[in-house]
Amino acid sequence: MEFGIFSQMHVPLDEDEHSRFMRELEVSLAVEAAGFKYNWSPEHHFLKTYSHQPAPEVFLSFVAARTKRIHVGFAIVNLTAKVNHPARTAERIATLDHLSEGRVEFGTGRGSSSAEWGGFDIPSLAETKPMWRESLEQIPRMWRDEPYEFEGTYVRMPKRHVLPKPYTKPNPPIWVACSSPNTFIEAGELGLGSLCFTFGTPAQIAEHVRAYKDAIKRCKHPIGGYINDCIAVTTNMFCLEDGDEARHLFAKARTEEFSQVFFSWLDSIPRPQGFPKEGPVPKLPAPTPHDLKEGLRVGGRQIGSPEEIIEVIKMYEAIGVDQLIYAPLTLVMDQRHVLRSVETFGKHVLPRFDTDPVHRTTRQREAALAKAA
Repeated sequence: MEFGIFSQMHVPLDEDEHSRFMRELEVSLAVEAAGFKYNWSPEHHFLKTYSHQPAPEVFLSFVAARTKRIHVGFAIVNLTAKVNHPARTAERIATLDHLSEGRVEFGTGRGSSSAEWGGFDIPSLAETKPMWRESLEQIPRMWRDEPYEFEGTYVRMPKRHVLPKPYTKPNPPIWVACSSPNTFIEAGELGLGSLCFTFGTPAQIAEHVRAYKDAIKRCKHPIGGYINDCIAVTTNMFCLEDGDEARHLFAKARTEEFSQVFFSWLDSIPRPQGFPKEGPVPKLPAPTPHDLKEGLRVGGRQIGSPEEIIEVIKMYEAIGVDQLIYAPLTLVMDQRHVLRSVETFGKHVLPRFDTDPVHRTTRQREAALAKAA
Protein backbone atom coordinates (compact mmCIF):
# COMPACT_ATOMS: atom_id res chain seq x y z
CA MET A 1 0.00 0.00 0.00
CA GLU A 2 1.27 3.44 -0.99
CA PHE A 3 -0.01 6.88 0.00
CA GLY A 4 -0.60 10.21 -1.67
CA ILE A 5 -2.42 13.48 -1.19
CA PHE A 6 -4.90 15.42 -3.30
CA SER A 7 -4.16 19.13 -3.64
CA GLN A 8 -7.79 20.03 -4.23
CA MET A 9 -7.64 23.83 -3.81
CA HIS A 10 -10.98 23.96 -2.04
CA VAL A 11 -11.62 27.61 -1.17
CA PRO A 12 -14.29 28.11 1.52
CA LEU A 13 -16.33 31.29 1.14
CA ASP A 14 -14.64 32.95 4.10
CA GLU A 15 -11.06 32.20 2.96
CA ASP A 16 -9.00 33.48 0.02
CA GLU A 17 -7.35 31.79 -2.93
CA HIS A 18 -3.80 32.94 -2.23
CA SER A 19 -3.65 31.60 1.31
CA ARG A 20 -5.13 28.31 0.13
CA PHE A 21 -2.48 27.94 -2.60
CA MET A 22 0.25 28.60 -0.05
CA ARG A 23 -1.27 26.11 2.38
CA GLU A 24 -1.55 23.44 -0.33
CA LEU A 25 2.14 23.94 -1.12
CA GLU A 26 3.12 23.72 2.55
CA VAL A 27 1.21 20.45 2.90
CA SER A 28 2.90 19.11 -0.26
CA LEU A 29 6.32 19.69 1.28
CA ALA A 30 5.21 18.17 4.59
CA VAL A 31 3.93 14.96 3.03
CA GLU A 32 7.18 14.36 1.17
CA ALA A 33 9.04 14.73 4.47
CA ALA A 34 6.57 12.27 6.02
CA GLY A 35 7.21 9.61 3.35
CA PHE A 36 4.15 9.96 1.10
CA LYS A 37 4.92 9.02 -2.52
CA TYR A 38 2.38 10.97 -4.59
CA ASN A 39 0.99 14.49 -4.80
CA TRP A 40 -2.08 14.57 -7.05
CA SER A 41 -3.72 17.71 -8.38
CA PRO A 42 -7.07 17.99 -10.20
CA GLU A 43 -7.99 20.14 -13.16
CA HIS A 44 -11.26 21.95 -12.62
CA HIS A 45 -12.83 24.97 -14.28
CA PHE A 46 -15.60 27.31 -13.13
CA LEU A 47 -16.43 25.36 -9.93
CA LYS A 48 -16.45 28.13 -7.32
CA THR A 49 -15.50 27.04 -3.79
CA TYR A 50 -15.21 23.35 -4.77
CA SER A 51 -11.85 23.62 -6.58
CA HIS A 52 -9.90 26.67 -7.78
CA GLN A 53 -7.25 24.50 -9.47
CA PRO A 54 -7.51 25.01 -13.27
CA ALA A 55 -3.78 24.69 -14.07
CA PRO A 56 -2.31 21.60 -12.38
CA GLU A 57 0.75 21.75 -14.62
CA VAL A 58 1.67 25.06 -12.98
CA PHE A 59 0.98 23.96 -9.41
CA LEU A 60 2.72 20.60 -9.81
CA SER A 61 5.79 22.12 -11.47
CA PHE A 62 6.15 24.33 -8.40
CA VAL A 63 5.84 21.26 -6.15
CA ALA A 64 8.32 19.30 -8.26
CA ALA A 65 10.87 22.11 -8.02
CA ARG A 66 10.64 22.13 -4.21
CA THR A 67 10.79 18.34 -3.70
CA LYS A 68 13.09 15.43 -4.50
CA ARG A 69 11.21 12.13 -4.34
CA ILE A 70 7.47 12.63 -4.47
CA HIS A 71 5.73 11.91 -7.78
CA VAL A 72 3.55 14.72 -9.10
CA GLY A 73 0.27 13.39 -10.46
CA PHE A 74 -2.37 14.91 -12.71
CA ALA A 75 -5.77 13.79 -11.43
CA ILE A 76 -6.85 14.56 -14.00
CA VAL A 77 -5.96 16.33 -17.25
CA ASN A 78 -9.21 16.97 -19.11
CA LEU A 79 -8.47 15.37 -22.49
CA THR A 80 -11.46 16.74 -24.40
CA ALA A 81 -9.86 18.59 -27.30
CA LYS A 82 -11.85 21.78 -26.72
CA VAL A 83 -10.36 22.04 -23.22
CA ASN A 84 -6.85 20.74 -23.87
CA HIS A 85 -5.60 19.96 -27.36
CA PRO A 86 -3.76 16.62 -27.11
CA ALA A 87 -0.57 18.06 -28.60
CA ARG A 88 -0.47 20.73 -25.90
CA THR A 89 -1.08 18.07 -23.26
CA ALA A 90 1.69 15.86 -24.67
CA GLU A 91 4.07 18.83 -24.68
CA ARG A 92 3.30 19.90 -21.10
CA ILE A 93 3.47 16.41 -19.60
CA ALA A 94 6.76 15.64 -21.34
CA THR A 95 8.26 18.97 -20.28
CA LEU A 96 7.43 18.41 -16.61
CA ASP A 97 8.66 14.82 -16.94
CA HIS A 98 12.08 16.21 -17.90
CA LEU A 99 12.16 18.91 -15.23
CA SER A 100 11.11 16.46 -12.49
CA GLU A 101 13.43 13.77 -13.91
CA GLY A 102 10.73 11.16 -14.31
CA ARG A 103 8.36 11.92 -11.44
CA VAL A 104 5.17 12.56 -13.45
CA GLU A 105 1.97 10.48 -13.20
CA PHE A 106 -0.39 11.25 -16.09
CA GLY A 107 -4.01 10.95 -14.99
CA THR A 108 -6.68 11.51 -17.63
CA GLY A 109 -10.40 12.19 -17.73
CA ARG A 110 -13.15 14.16 -19.44
CA GLY A 111 -14.53 16.62 -16.92
CA SER A 112 -16.97 16.06 -14.12
CA SER A 113 -19.78 18.55 -14.57
CA SER A 114 -21.99 20.34 -17.06
CA ALA A 115 -20.55 23.61 -15.72
CA GLU A 116 -17.17 22.53 -17.09
CA TRP A 117 -17.97 20.90 -20.43
CA GLY A 118 -20.73 23.42 -21.14
CA GLY A 119 -18.32 26.24 -20.38
CA PHE A 120 -16.10 25.01 -23.21
CA ASP A 121 -19.02 24.65 -25.62
CA ILE A 122 -19.16 20.85 -25.52
CA PRO A 123 -22.80 19.92 -26.15
CA SER A 124 -23.21 16.93 -23.83
CA LEU A 125 -21.61 14.56 -21.37
CA ALA A 126 -21.98 11.72 -23.89
CA GLU A 127 -19.74 13.49 -26.40
CA THR A 128 -16.92 13.87 -23.89
CA LYS A 129 -16.31 10.08 -23.92
CA PRO A 130 -15.23 9.76 -27.60
CA MET A 131 -13.30 13.02 -27.24
CA TRP A 132 -11.37 11.56 -24.30
CA ARG A 133 -10.71 8.26 -26.06
CA GLU A 134 -9.45 9.86 -29.26
CA SER A 135 -6.96 12.09 -27.42
CA LEU A 136 -5.92 9.26 -25.09
CA GLU A 137 -4.96 7.11 -28.07
CA GLN A 138 -3.07 9.92 -29.81
CA ILE A 139 -0.87 11.22 -26.99
CA PRO A 140 1.35 8.09 -26.78
CA ARG A 141 1.70 8.30 -30.56
CA MET A 142 2.75 11.95 -30.30
CA TRP A 143 5.41 10.94 -27.80
CA ARG A 144 6.63 8.13 -30.08
CA ASP A 145 6.13 9.05 -33.74
CA GLU A 146 8.62 11.22 -35.57
CA PRO A 147 6.99 13.03 -37.26
CA TYR A 148 3.36 12.68 -36.16
CA GLU A 149 0.19 13.19 -38.19
CA PHE A 150 -3.48 12.33 -37.68
CA GLU A 151 -6.93 12.91 -39.16
CA GLY A 152 -9.63 12.17 -36.60
CA THR A 153 -13.08 13.26 -35.54
CA TYR A 154 -12.02 15.89 -33.01
CA VAL A 155 -8.29 16.23 -33.70
CA ARG A 156 -6.53 16.89 -36.98
CA MET A 157 -2.83 17.52 -37.38
CA PRO A 158 -0.59 17.54 -40.48
CA LYS A 159 2.94 16.19 -40.13
CA ARG A 160 4.56 17.85 -37.16
CA HIS A 161 7.30 17.14 -34.62
CA VAL A 162 5.60 17.05 -31.21
CA LEU A 163 8.37 17.97 -28.76
CA PRO A 164 9.85 17.26 -26.30
CA LYS A 165 9.69 13.49 -26.08
CA PRO A 166 9.29 12.20 -22.51
CA TYR A 167 12.23 11.71 -20.20
CA THR A 168 10.60 8.51 -18.86
CA LYS A 169 10.84 5.58 -21.27
CA PRO A 170 8.58 4.81 -22.99
CA ASN A 171 6.41 7.43 -21.24
CA PRO A 172 4.98 8.38 -17.84
CA PRO A 173 2.39 6.06 -16.25
CA ILE A 174 -1.13 6.72 -17.55
CA TRP A 175 -4.26 6.67 -15.38
CA VAL A 176 -7.98 7.40 -15.82
CA ALA A 177 -10.59 8.73 -13.40
CA CYS A 178 -13.20 6.05 -12.65
CA SER A 179 -16.66 6.56 -11.17
CA SER A 180 -19.00 4.24 -13.09
CA PRO A 181 -18.69 0.41 -12.99
CA ASN A 182 -17.98 0.23 -16.73
CA THR A 183 -15.08 2.68 -16.47
CA PHE A 184 -13.27 0.45 -13.97
CA ILE A 185 -13.50 -2.42 -16.47
CA GLU A 186 -12.42 -0.21 -19.37
CA ALA A 187 -9.44 1.10 -17.38
CA GLY A 188 -8.26 -2.43 -16.68
CA GLU A 189 -8.72 -3.65 -20.24
CA LEU A 190 -6.70 -0.67 -21.52
CA GLY A 191 -3.91 -1.25 -18.95
CA LEU A 192 -4.49 2.10 -17.25
CA GLY A 193 -4.23 2.93 -13.57
CA SER A 194 -7.58 3.66 -11.90
CA LEU A 195 -8.21 6.82 -9.87
CA CYS A 196 -11.42 6.72 -7.86
CA PHE A 197 -12.95 7.98 -4.61
CA THR A 198 -15.34 6.93 -1.89
CA PHE A 199 -17.44 8.78 0.65
CA GLY A 200 -18.28 5.40 2.16
CA THR A 201 -16.45 2.24 3.13
CA PRO A 202 -14.10 -0.27 1.47
CA ALA A 203 -16.97 -2.73 1.13
CA GLN A 204 -18.84 -0.26 -1.10
CA ILE A 205 -16.06 -0.19 -3.69
CA ALA A 206 -14.85 -3.79 -3.36
CA GLU A 207 -16.74 -4.94 -6.45
CA HIS A 208 -15.24 -2.12 -8.53
CA VAL A 209 -11.75 -3.08 -7.36
CA ARG A 210 -12.37 -6.74 -8.26
CA ALA A 211 -13.72 -5.77 -11.68
CA TYR A 212 -10.66 -3.64 -12.37
CA LYS A 213 -8.20 -6.32 -11.24
CA ASP A 214 -9.98 -8.96 -13.34
CA ALA A 215 -10.03 -6.69 -16.38
CA ILE A 216 -6.37 -5.75 -16.19
CA LYS A 217 -5.46 -9.45 -16.33
CA ARG A 218 -7.11 -9.50 -19.78
CA CYS A 219 -5.07 -6.55 -21.09
CA LYS A 220 -2.79 -7.61 -23.94
CA HIS A 221 -2.19 -4.28 -25.69
CA PRO A 222 -1.90 -1.51 -23.07
CA ILE A 223 -2.67 1.89 -24.49
CA GLY A 224 0.22 3.46 -22.59
CA GLY A 225 2.91 1.06 -23.81
CA TYR A 226 2.93 -1.00 -20.59
CA ILE A 227 0.39 -2.08 -17.99
CA ASN A 228 -0.09 0.29 -15.05
CA ASP A 229 -1.75 -2.13 -12.60
CA CYS A 230 -2.65 0.35 -9.86
CA ILE A 231 -5.92 1.32 -8.26
CA ALA A 232 -5.92 4.42 -6.05
CA VAL A 233 -8.79 5.53 -3.84
CA THR A 234 -9.33 9.05 -2.53
CA THR A 235 -10.83 9.22 0.95
CA ASN A 236 -10.55 11.16 4.25
CA MET A 237 -7.86 10.93 6.92
CA PHE A 238 -7.05 12.97 10.01
CA CYS A 239 -4.58 11.32 12.36
CA LEU A 240 -3.52 12.42 15.84
CA GLU A 241 -2.07 10.35 18.66
CA ASP A 242 -5.22 11.08 20.67
CA GLY A 243 -8.07 9.75 18.53
CA ASP A 244 -10.72 11.61 20.47
CA GLU A 245 -8.92 14.90 19.88
CA ALA A 246 -8.75 14.11 16.15
CA ARG A 247 -12.49 13.46 15.99
CA HIS A 248 -13.29 16.57 18.04
CA LEU A 249 -11.29 18.80 15.68
CA PHE A 250 -12.55 17.12 12.51
CA ALA A 251 -16.20 17.36 13.60
CA LYS A 252 -15.80 21.16 13.72
CA ALA A 253 -13.91 21.43 10.42
CA ARG A 254 -16.96 22.07 8.19
CA THR A 255 -16.31 19.05 5.99
CA GLU A 256 -20.04 18.88 5.29
CA GLU A 257 -19.69 22.13 3.34
CA PHE A 258 -17.19 20.51 0.99
CA SER A 259 -19.49 17.50 0.51
CA GLN A 260 -22.34 19.86 -0.30
CA VAL A 261 -20.46 21.71 -3.06
CA PHE A 262 -19.14 18.35 -4.36
CA PHE A 263 -22.64 17.04 -5.00
CA SER A 264 -23.90 20.44 -6.13
CA TRP A 265 -21.31 20.89 -8.89
CA LEU A 266 -20.44 17.33 -10.01
CA ASP A 267 -23.67 16.43 -11.75
CA SER A 268 -22.09 13.57 -13.74
CA ILE A 269 -21.70 11.57 -10.50
CA PRO A 270 -24.76 9.81 -9.05
CA ARG A 271 -25.92 11.33 -5.79
CA PRO A 272 -26.15 9.16 -2.67
CA GLN A 273 -29.39 7.46 -1.71
CA GLY A 274 -31.79 9.91 -0.08
CA PHE A 275 -30.58 12.93 -2.07
CA PRO A 276 -32.81 14.54 -4.72
CA LYS A 277 -31.70 13.29 -8.15
CA GLU A 278 -31.32 16.86 -9.38
CA GLY A 279 -31.68 20.41 -8.16
CA PRO A 280 -30.28 21.92 -4.95
CA VAL A 281 -28.47 19.65 -2.52
CA PRO A 282 -30.03 19.78 0.96
CA LYS A 283 -27.93 21.23 3.76
CA LEU A 284 -25.83 18.44 5.20
CA PRO A 285 -25.26 17.92 8.93
CA ALA A 286 -21.79 18.07 10.42
CA PRO A 287 -20.40 14.69 11.54
CA THR A 288 -20.27 14.15 15.29
CA PRO A 289 -17.28 12.64 17.07
CA HIS A 290 -19.51 9.67 17.92
CA ASP A 291 -20.44 9.17 14.24
CA LEU A 292 -16.79 9.30 13.25
CA LYS A 293 -15.77 6.73 15.85
CA GLU A 294 -18.61 4.38 14.94
CA GLY A 295 -17.70 4.67 11.27
CA LEU A 296 -14.21 3.33 11.89
CA ARG A 297 -15.63 -0.13 12.63
CA VAL A 298 -16.77 -0.55 9.03
CA GLY A 299 -13.88 1.31 7.42
CA GLY A 300 -15.38 4.78 7.24
CA ARG A 301 -13.42 8.00 7.28
CA GLN A 302 -9.98 7.51 8.81
CA ILE A 303 -10.36 10.01 11.64
CA GLY A 304 -8.62 8.92 14.82
CA SER A 305 -5.44 7.55 16.34
CA PRO A 306 -2.74 5.71 14.40
CA GLU A 307 -3.92 2.36 15.76
CA GLU A 308 -7.52 3.03 14.68
CA ILE A 309 -6.49 4.18 11.21
CA ILE A 310 -4.20 1.19 10.69
CA GLU A 311 -7.20 -1.13 11.10
CA VAL A 312 -9.15 0.74 8.40
CA ILE A 313 -6.23 0.70 5.97
CA LYS A 314 -6.01 -3.06 6.41
CA MET A 315 -9.58 -3.25 5.06
CA TYR A 316 -8.55 -1.38 1.89
CA GLU A 317 -5.47 -3.55 1.58
CA ALA A 318 -7.60 -6.68 1.85
CA ILE A 319 -9.80 -5.76 -1.14
CA GLY A 320 -6.80 -5.03 -3.38
CA VAL A 321 -6.38 -1.24 -3.25
CA ASP A 322 -2.82 -0.20 -4.12
CA GLN A 323 -2.81 3.45 -3.01
CA LEU A 324 -4.82 5.66 -0.68
CA ILE A 325 -5.03 9.38 -1.47
CA TYR A 326 -6.05 11.89 1.17
CA ALA A 327 -7.24 15.48 0.70
CA PRO A 328 -5.93 17.31 3.80
CA LEU A 329 -7.44 20.70 2.96
CA THR A 330 -11.06 19.93 2.03
CA LEU A 331 -11.97 21.39 5.41
CA VAL A 332 -11.61 24.49 7.58
CA MET A 333 -8.96 23.99 10.25
CA ASP A 334 -5.85 25.66 11.62
CA GLN A 335 -2.89 24.63 9.47
CA ARG A 336 -0.87 23.50 12.48
CA HIS A 337 -3.36 20.70 13.11
CA VAL A 338 -3.26 19.65 9.45
CA LEU A 339 0.53 19.42 9.61
CA ARG A 340 0.36 17.55 12.94
CA SER A 341 -1.85 14.96 11.26
CA VAL A 342 0.57 14.51 8.34
CA GLU A 343 3.52 14.12 10.69
CA THR A 344 1.70 11.65 12.97
CA PHE A 345 0.54 9.55 10.04
CA GLY A 346 4.04 9.51 8.54
CA LYS A 347 5.64 8.50 11.83
CA HIS A 348 3.20 5.85 13.06
CA VAL A 349 1.02 4.60 10.17
CA LEU A 350 2.80 4.84 6.83
CA PRO A 351 5.80 2.63 7.78
CA ARG A 352 3.41 -0.21 8.66
CA PHE A 353 2.34 -0.49 5.02
CA ASP A 354 4.94 1.06 2.70
CA THR A 355 8.52 -0.12 3.13
CA ASP A 356 9.58 -0.01 -0.54
CA PRO A 357 11.45 3.20 -1.44
CA VAL A 358 10.59 2.73 -5.14
CA HIS A 359 7.18 3.76 -6.47
CA ARG A 360 4.90 0.96 -7.66
CA THR A 361 4.43 2.63 -11.06
CA THR A 362 8.20 2.80 -11.53
CA ARG A 363 8.67 -0.87 -10.65
CA GLN A 364 5.96 -1.93 -13.11
CA ARG A 365 7.34 0.20 -15.95
CA GLU A 366 10.90 -1.05 -15.40
CA ALA A 367 9.73 -4.66 -15.22
CA ALA A 368 7.84 -4.27 -18.50
CA LEU A 369 10.89 -2.75 -20.20
CA ALA A 370 13.15 -5.54 -18.90
CA LYS A 371 10.71 -8.17 -20.16
CA ALA A 372 10.58 -6.56 -23.60
CA ALA A 373 14.36 -6.27 -23.90
